Amino acid sequence: MKPSLATTLSRPVAVSVAVLAVGAALAAGQLVAGLLAPASSPYLLVGDAVIRLAPQAVVEFAKTTFGTADKPALLVGIAVILLLVTVAAGLASRRFATVGQVVVGALGLAGIVAAATSPTIVPTDLAAPVVAAAAGLWVLRTLHRLAMEATERPDEPGYRGYPRRTVLLGASTTVGAAAILGGGAGVLLGRPTVDSRAAVTQRLAAATVAREAPIPAGADFGVTPFVTANADFYRIDTALRVPQLQAEDWSLRIHGMVDRELTLTFDDLMARPLVERTVTMACVSNEVGGDLISTARFVGVELADVLREAGPAAGADQVFSTSTDGWTAGTPTDVLLEPGRGALLAVGMNGEALPTEHGFPVRMVVPGLYGYVSATKWVTDLELTTFAVRQAYWEQRGWGERGPIKTEARIDLPRRFARVPAGAVTVAGIAWSQPRGIARVEYSVDGGPWSEAELAADVGGDTWRMWRGVLNVGTGSHTMRVRATDGTGEVQTEQAADVLPDGATGWPAVVFTAT
Repeated sequence: MKPSLATTLSRPVAVSVAVLAVGAALAAGQLVAGLLAPASSPYLLVGDAVIRLAPQAVVEFAKTTFGTADKPALLVGIAVILLLVTVAAGLASRRFATVGQVVVGALGLAGIVAAATSPTIVPTDLAAPVVAAAAGLWVLRTLHRLAMEATERPDEPGYRGYPRRTVLLGASTTVGAAAILGGGAGVLLGRPTVDSRAAVTQRLAAATVAREAPIPAGADFGVTPFVTANADFYRIDTALRVPQLQAEDWSLRIHGMVDRELTLTFDDLMARPLVERTVTMACVSNEVGGDLISTARFVGVELADVLREAGPAAGADQVFSTSTDGWTAGTPTDVLLEPGRGALLAVGMNGEALPTEHGFPVRMVVPGLYGYVSATKWVTDLELTTFAVRQAYWEQRGWGERGPIKTEARIDLPRRFARVPAGAVTVAGIAWSQPRGIARVEYSVDGGPWSEAELAADVGGDTWRMWRGVLNVGTGSHTMRVRATDGTGEVQTEQAADVLPDGATGWPAVVFTAT
């Protein structure tokens, strides 16, 4: 005698079915993305859509709360929400698979819509989310049917099937293994840049480069390294998955309001005169006294020369740059063409090819401008246009148009809330005002008179400058402030302002305790 079909799945079984279905969907999507286009992973497409559509207040909260870990935090948040939705769908599908199918279908549709609305969409980008949706629906329907048909009473006379536990264990093992292998293969199939970067590093070592003078020995005081190691260089961008470009596949189009359109390959770029520039770069989201600032020695091609070759038309006041992932920046044309500004199409950073996460194979570096209006990584397109016609990514979200870096200082020693011995206390930090340079730094404790700090050797107006001094303090809590004066004689403003719309201002302060 054949037993009757189960009418209701247990909660653990129903949830397992839903989780396996969604896991299979994600793995199938990742596999297809790895085969066709790594950036079309449905999971990452949805994350990119969240970044594009998030209100500015949410974006700033994420930056302030998580700092450079905002992207991992977003991915974890999406995973938690996805898991909760999946569990709820499984619990709602204990009798019928309909609810689960609707939820999986909706998740699949979200991936398809995210792909279709991506600013860099190509037809193949739709393949991964479509396959993911189909795989999820098929696995859910199949596992739900098997679970419903399997009996909990395999010892019933006349029954020749399999117990539900055996069916689900076998199905779970098969689907889970396929999901892990498929997802892992998808990740591995994304073309890495390791070989291409190594080749570019070798080319740079053999190339003729107009080098800058070595960093003088007195450029730092041993508190903060003058040149930031590549691994420590701050990273702020909107890319959830770092674009994996090959130098041999890269090209740059210069077009729009120009006399002649240009298209440059990486070989074309390397055939031009290469120069070295030591540049301090800063993020507009850097809070007063924050650490979103770094210095590196970049090697690249003078961007002004490339633009002049294209011949900007009169009235083209903006160079609208686009990254391979669709991010855009609008840079004032007059700044890029300014004699001595030193804007680069950079290919090297601190003696090697650009790190992948910092724009390999080519990025823009513009001294004196915050990164949001100038520092396009993985740059593939430059359009000469006007600010009146086109708005770049952050300008659309309420940020300022031109983004000049402001005069700022930072206290690196003592650290905030540090405990130090009473008496002579060494204080130190950095100051910057690109491209004007730093002429003076002053510090004060507990509202007392200002003392002039000792300045490290001046490397140039495009870089930060180190300072240090000595305080004599008694026991107890103390508050120290610092202010800088730029090369034109203008003193850093005391007026506090938020990072939005064009950078924070105010005198940085730290509280410490002398014992």
